[in-house]
Amino acid sequence: MNIGEVAAASGVSAKMIRYYESIALIPPVGRSAGGYRVYQAPDIDTLRFIHSARRVGFPVERIRRLLALWRDKGRASADVKSLAAAHIADLDRQIGDLQAMRRSLEHLAARCHGDDRPDCPILDGLADPVPLGRVG
Repeated sequence: MNIGEVAAASGVSAKMIRYYESIALIPPVGRSAGGYRVYQAPDIDTLRFIHSARRVGFPVERIRRLLALWRDKGRASADVKSLAAAHIADLDRQIGDLQAMRRSLEHLAARCHGDDRPDCPILDGLADPVPLGRVG
């Protein structure tokens, strides 16, 4: 299969497939006489795995570890769960950060009259050297 076919079958763009190969997340594949990459069915499985892990937000380095565990049939599920728990903790921190950003912006927007006046509490708040995360 060529890269376009594998991209369609896996849900991973050709550009990302080449990127994953360049960072050694996936092994380099064989080449045809014309120099085109030639993929096999197991490559699609690996790319689908990566695609699923990216959809739930795993960063590349954790995906690298997950792939190693996925391939290791003698792995302990505790190792996999530990990676998932660490990712959940990271997501919780990110959610907290996003909620703080939202509260800050909501606070500034509530102070804005939204009329023809030139004064704008939103712009003033963004120009304030005090980080917005402290508001609210």
